[in-house]
Formats: sequence, C-alpha cells, structure tokens
Amino acid sequence: MILKADEIANRLRAKPEKQRDRLIVRPLPDLKGLEESGSASIDLRLGTWFVSLRHTRYPALLVDDDPNVAAKNATLSKMQFVPFGKEFIVQPRAFVLGVTLEWVRFPGTLAGYVIGKSSWGRRGLIIATAAGVHPGFAGCLTLELSNVGEIPIAIKPGILICQLFIHSTTQTDLVDKSLFVGHRRPTLGRIDLDDVARKLAKGQPL
Repeated sequence: MILKADEIANRLRAKPEKQRDRLIVRPLPDLKGLEESGSASIDLRLGTWFVSLRHTRYPALLVDDDPNVAAKNATLSKMQFVPFGKEFIVQPRAFVLGVTLEWVRFPGTLAGYVIGKSSWGRRGLIIATAAGVHPGFAGCLTLELSNVGEIPIAIKPGILICQLFIHSTTQTDLVDKSLFVGHRRPTLGRIDLDDVARKLAKGQPL
C-alpha cells in the first residue's frame, strides 16, 4: 500500500517507542504543505555532490571480482562539489550521479522508490535510482541523471528534483545491508559476480 502525503506527514511527526520504527527525513519538509498537497509522494531536493565518468581510452567499464579491475574502474569517476547558488551543467547525452539533499531513514515496515519530477522530464532530464529504497535504509539517495535532450541543462543544488514514493511492507525486522547504506555522497558502487556468474564464466556446470 502506497502512503498518501498526509500519512507520510503523520509518520514524520510520530515518535514511536522504538527509534528504529521511526521514518526520518532531514531536513524536515513542510509538513502542513505536504498534507495539503493531496499527492502520494514527498518531493526531495538536489544535493551538492556529483559524480561523473571521465573520458578515457579504456575500451569498456569492466565487471570482475579482480581487485585490479575494481581499482581501475574507480579511477574513471570524478567527484565534484557544487555549492548552493551555483549550477551544475548536464550536457546532452551525458550521465552523472547526483544525491539528494535529504538524509532519510526507513523503518523495517516501509520501503520506497524514486522517480523524477515530470517538469524535469519534459525538459529532457531523466532522474532515477538504480534500486528501490529498502526497509531499514539510512542515508542520502543517489540519483542517476541523464540528459536525453539536445541542449545542456543547468541544475542547482537545493532545487526540487524528484519524488519519493513510500509503501508499507509485510516485514517488521528487515535491515538494509547494501553497500549504499549511510552514504551522503553519490557513489558508483561495485558489481560483484555471484557463484552462478563465476561458474558460467569458467564453463562450469551449475
């Protein structure tokens, strides 16, 4: 069940007996305005950190458990801080990682997902997250920003950039243990091969 805006506001006001059962968004949004919006989501703002991929002579980004490959991939990304009041330019056909200004924490009873605001999508800026927000997640949300238009797009830290939809789950004791928990800056992360992928790569039977 997706929570309506007034239910989200009530959750943000609530102070349950157990701290881990509390939904937290910081900075706290305008709860009265959230209630009166009549929506089923909460708007989040763009943060001040961005990660872009460097132009390189490498033929491809490699996916492998080899530490040397992971180290090489790490050198392909560039972290950039953009202060409030300044602009970050997303060039046509460019892909960058941003981050939400808000730090969020989900209890084990809630999960969510992020989509871009339509006002940005109509200008060619596509905003998403690689995965949903899992129960027990805590941190700032990494945003994938792609300019599919023909002209550069200027975005400023602090602007409303995306919508967070929140829904209830059937579990009460889940804790997100992914690599992205606790981050305040966007991160490229890593892709690990599981046992099945390793066997297939070596031609071994499953």
